[in-house]
Amino acid sequence: MNETPKWGMVIDLDRCNGCTVCVTACSLENNVPYVGEGDAGYGRSMQWIRVERYWEGEYPNVVARFRPIMCQQCGAAPCEPVCPVFATAHSEAEQVNLQVYNRCIGTRFCANNCPYIARTFNWFDYSPGMPLPLNSQFNPDVTVRFRGVMEKCTFCIQRIRRVEEEAKAEGREMLDGDVQPACAQSCPSDAIVFGLLSDPNSQVSHLTRNARAQALLLEELGTQPRVIYLASERGSKR
Repeated sequence: MNETPKWGMVIDLDRCNGCTVCVTACSLENNVPYVGEGDAGYGRSMQWIRVERYWEGEYPNVVARFRPIMCQQCGAAPCEPVCPVFATAHSEAEQVNLQVYNRCIGTRFCANNCPYIARTFNWFDYSPGMPLPLNSQFNPDVTVRFRGVMEKCTFCIQRIRRVEEEAKAEGREMLDGDVQPACAQSCPSDAIVFGLLSDPNSQVSHLTRNARAQALLLEELGTQPRVIYLASERGSKR
């Protein structure tokens, strides 16, 4: 496989039970700060993933369903052209939508233009005031952000880069399953699958050809999201 890797994610809505382990794992892996109850009460809570609850069926046969939503890694991302300092851009190698923190000046134009509400604003320097033992948990592979910047899911780009370097050093192609973002690795029900969409034999490519792989969030906007949802057997809502 010589073409540029195009990473993608498939989320099975029948498997997701709303446990939010993915939210916790993402925060730990990517140094997402703990903001405390006070700031959370003002709407300043920070997560790169949120789990939405919705309902299916008709009363009295109503069933709760859950849908994790993160940055959809759009192929035509509406957040990119509005950034005045090019802090949000596509990685040419991995074709992942990235956030360059040392460029960001906090205009929040990208958040205004994101139809998925997938970006959060870092209001304060939370890191120095983190309670014990959370102050010792930082991942050295991920930047600890400062106040006044936008944050978002990056498909755990640090893990992708690590595997790319290891494969290059070993003189081989990356294999299916080599890369797992924190959310997919931690999901107890295996609802999240990650891999190369450009590899027709990968697990994620097989899942996109599943009859239930019809749910792209707000696909009518033409954003070309790379997170595909497997609709539940009972039907899905968008």
